Amino acid sequence: MKKVMVFGTFDIVHLGHLNLFKQAKKLGSYLVVVVGRDITSKKIKKITLVHNEKERLEFLKNIRIIDQAVLGNKIDYYKVIKTEKPDVIALGYDQQNFIDKLEEKIKEFRLNTKVVRLKSYKPEQHKSGEIRKKLLEKT
Repeated sequence: MKKVMVFGTFDIVHLGHLNLFKQAKKLGSYLVVVVGRDITSKKIKKITLVHNEKERLEFLKNIRIIDQAVLGNKIDYYKVIKTEKPDVIALGYDQQNFIDKLEEKIKEFRLNTKVVRLKSYKPEQHKSGEIRKKLLEKT
């Protein structure tokens, strides 16, 4: 079994996310999605989330292509990597948070994890920030 891991907030799941999951799944046979904790997501994105971490986790658990969805750690963001031992970490095309120490942590955990960057999928249409703006304009 080749385990692939992706990370994100996944507050408003859209076609861009589904494409991310599909791209990631092609890299292995078992897809683990790590859901950012509320406190972490709010700090990074500086927005009010629509769904709390438990709701986001539950939603993702019901997407067929995802084999396992887990909450990230509130304090040690890299702990889930040590616990799950993925063969591949697939980063979103625009993912910037917590990647600065990623290679270092993989070495520290004595893992042979490959890090890959996935392609964007119509970012002008399927980007959470843009979708959020459009939803707010309608209200």
